[in-house]
Amino acid sequence: MSKQVRTRFAPSPTGYLHVGGLRTALFNYLYARHHGGSFVLRIEDTDQTRYVEGATEQLIESLKWAGLSYDEGPDVGGDYGPYVQSQRLGIYREHAEKLLASGDAYYCFCTPEELEAMRERQISRGEQPMYDGTCRSLTTEEVQKKLDEGIPHVIRLKMPREGETVVEDVIRGTVRFQNELVDDQILIKSDGFPTYHLANVVDDHLMEITHVIRGEEWLQSVPKHLQLYKAFGWEPPVMAHIPLLLNPDRSKLSKRQGDVSVEDYREKGYLPQALVNFVALLGWNPGTDEEFFTLEELVQQFSLERVHKAGAVFDINKLNWMNGHYIRQLSEDELVSFLTPFLEKAGADVSDAEKTRKIILAVYKKIERGIDVYDAASIFYKETLEVVEKEAVEILTQETTCTVLRNFLQKLDTVDTLSMDNFKELMKTVQQETGIKGPALWKPMRVALTGMVSGPELPAVIEIFGKEKVSRFIRQMVEEYC
Repeated sequence: MSKQVRTRFAPSPTGYLHVGGLRTALFNYLYARHHGGSFVLRIEDTDQTRYVEGATEQLIESLKWAGLSYDEGPDVGGDYGPYVQSQRLGIYREHAEKLLASGDAYYCFCTPEELEAMRERQISRGEQPMYDGTCRSLTTEEVQKKLDEGIPHVIRLKMPREGETVVEDVIRGTVRFQNELVDDQILIKSDGFPTYHLANVVDDHLMEITHVIRGEEWLQSVPKHLQLYKAFGWEPPVMAHIPLLLNPDRSKLSKRQGDVSVEDYREKGYLPQALVNFVALLGWNPGTDEEFFTLEELVQQFSLERVHKAGAVFDINKLNWMNGHYIRQLSEDELVSFLTPFLEKAGADVSDAEKTRKIILAVYKKIERGIDVYDAASIFYKETLEVVEKEAVEILTQETTCTVLRNFLQKLDTVDTLSMDNFKELMKTVQQETGIKGPALWKPMRVALTGMVSGPELPAVIEIFGKEKVSRFIRQMVEEYC
């Protein structure tokens, strides 16, 4: 490429980071890193009515958690700052004045009531609602008179009324828009703040952004943006509009059908490497059947040419499966560090660090999310046993089960402590004396100790329970089922 690649992620601080925003940030990050370029974070806070206190800090924290480091941004600085749009208002005003002077923009004094009446008339005639250009034809004298009188106003872009605007998009190909159907976009609002459209174009140019990679919902706005580039005499960046994220029913991914924020997934115990890997595959694939990628591997393989046009379905079951895989890849120390807080938050006593470690190592292979760990480990925190599984109840009511359990209790009374080694010896003696072996011998023990047909490995259960709890649970089962 002739000049260094520069991409940007430009979220609005209106709440938590949406997983769609994470994917947009990721694609920008991957493209910049793949080409040895720069990845920029810019905060677009010009819509003050939607601004949420603390959202910028939360966005930054989420990006850092995901491992998406940026080269320039509000908290790290750079040569093209400020990187917060509300700190750049003078720059936008200056550029709006240039558009007014060149005749590419105009003052509009229409009131909200007039605009609403205009909209209703257009809808009643079956027309597309858009500004009808009432103030386009005001003379210089009429404009100045209204300005002198202090009449509230906005500044609008003067779109051409004829011809078409042709958009070349890396993902969408050639897209054509009829100019007569493109609105005269507001550029400066009545409060003096710019709209997304002006601030976005000005900042992308001044920050020398070479590639704009964003959601397809912005594709309809590109004709307005290209008109601004043309009016300023600037070369537009390369455009790439990535597909929407969809629910399984192919509706747009929304809070109504489940979690959508990165923070939601983080709180439920999804690992950053799992979430990043998962969203990378939403709309992109490497051309192989490979599904697991480190961030470095994604950097090496990513290309915009392999991003699909069609919407990408957000399959939570696949994310859970992928997260379970990544949990099982953690070292023992990492597992304990990651899962202990979830046990504690669920009410488990984690004061005995060594016991907590043993419990986590006994159950981690069975879970897919951090919040699943307490349910998987609950047997270790219960003082009595409740058997609800139908198959488990059937095992407990088999005639040979009571023989095994009673015989084991007799043998248990002959030892002072219980370890995995002498547990095996006791079970061997039970087998020899009763003639019961295989599943008929071991399944009753598992169910009597855990209440489940499958669960933590018996050696771990024995070691963590100790003699007293093993004895108590088996006696309870004998009393209830024998």
